[in-house]
Amino acid sequence: MSAHIYFDLDGTLTDPYEGITKCILYALDELGFPHPSDDYLYSCIGPPLYDTFPEMVGEELTLKAIDLYRERFVDVGWQENVPYEGILDALQTIRDAGHTLFVATSKPRVHARRIVDHFGMGAFIETVYGCELDGTRSNKVELLEFAIADNPGDVARTMVGDRKHDLIGAVANRMRPIGVSYGYGSVDELTTAGAIGIASTPLKLPEVVLS
Repeated sequence: MSAHIYFDLDGTLTDPYEGITKCILYALDELGFPHPSDDYLYSCIGPPLYDTFPEMVGEELTLKAIDLYRERFVDVGWQENVPYEGILDALQTIRDAGHTLFVATSKPRVHARRIVDHFGMGAFIETVYGCELDGTRSNKVELLEFAIADNPGDVARTMVGDRKHDLIGAVANRMRPIGVSYGYGSVDELTTAGAIGIASTPLKLPEVVLS
């Protein structure tokens, strides 16, 4: 039976570490804040910028920090992104099994669409869902609720992601929560958030998603 399969972008389809961390550091430099540790930067992959920047610059400067982040991201940061090896084959296998594929990311929709198309994933993805530039629907629960309403019907739905936010959103919207451990969340984070299956590599993704 055909199902709707939603994929997170960062840490699930592509490795965005270089682009995201360089854009964060650019914003901090422009505002005169010190650089956080590498471990902290690593933890910033996945959550919305509206959640991570307040911890670094405070609530009052968060919007300015996000503007600076996007200034660099639009110019060069979006290209500092690498599709995981084997991910295109995985997407093709899942689509060829008769399923409809979507992207659901906390990244702004306009940037996510650009990345998906640039790296050849657009051939497999029906629609890219992301937040608006003002932060609307940056919460994964709200984003998935919106995406489901945009694709109604009596159909099974799965959410695939590498962080707890993806799986919490899936559970809240009665979707099958599938984790990937090759991204930025640990197996413990994924299982605690409700993952019923975890793919350790992109090559194993079809097996887990289609089981």
